[in-house]
Amino acid sequence: MRLVLISGMSGSGKSVALKVLEDNGFYCVDNLPAPMLPQLVGHLREGGYSRVAVAVDVRSGKSMSALPPMMGVLRNGIQLQTLFLDARDETLIARFSETRRRHPLGDDQTTLGEAIRRERELLAPMVELSHRIDTSDLPSSVLRKWVGDVVELDEGAGLTLMFESFGFKHGIPLDADLVFDVRCLPNPYYDTALRPLTGRDKPVIDYLENNPEVLRMRDDIARFVTDWLPCYVKDNRSYLTVAIGCTGGQHRSVYMSQWLAEHFRNAARVLVRHRSLASASK
Repeated sequence: MRLVLISGMSGSGKSVALKVLEDNGFYCVDNLPAPMLPQLVGHLREGGYSRVAVAVDVRSGKSMSALPPMMGVLRNGIQLQTLFLDARDETLIARFSETRRRHPLGDDQTTLGEAIRRERELLAPMVELSHRIDTSDLPSSVLRKWVGDVVELDEGAGLTLMFESFGFKHGIPLDADLVFDVRCLPNPYYDTALRPLTGRDKPVIDYLENNPEVLRMRDDIARFVTDWLPCYVKDNRSYLTVAIGCTGGQHRSVYMSQWLAEHFRNAARVLVRHRSLASASK
């Protein structure tokens, strides 16, 4: 059986993720109390279900604390993949304000900000055990694609390298494991012919690759990842997200992420994301 366990912050897009899995043939269960998970999995396994997705979050209350130690037992004979959806506090507050829904931990004595902080405390153990997706500023169409890209990979085949470009002016992604700052490199933005293009376009690539500093930074990042990748593999990590940031997330970081993804293509399973470009598509 393949089991995808979805958790995360309220308002981060868990329902979107669960719908993606349902559309891809998974039997989906939402808002399951954590202690019932082994029993559910056992029944579904006996019933012949091979692809199951379950959403468990703070709506389960105090029983959430039982989930992390339970995951070790679930991995016995089951292909388990865990996703944690997250977003910046200000993004979550804006989403709850727009929908006028009450936070699961909210009451007449608790502000929305306090409820979100409490939720982060309760879910902190799950963050360390899951592949984290920061949904801040992401259109739902992009989130659906990113969830689909992650889930379609064979989780049992080892570590996946995720190269993610972003713009520092939008903030550092919450899902980054390693962060590299390439703002010191020459910026194609100041060339009016290159400004509307991205780091995936040949004129921008040529501009950057003709600069020795870019090549030096590129090779240094590749060497660092190469040297330390075995340690992350040894740590039984399923995903390692390497975030590359420039000012706007359009040129330098996009080029660097694309190049690194291609460079490591034969060394590991690789995914590439461009966060600021995705946000700009809204």
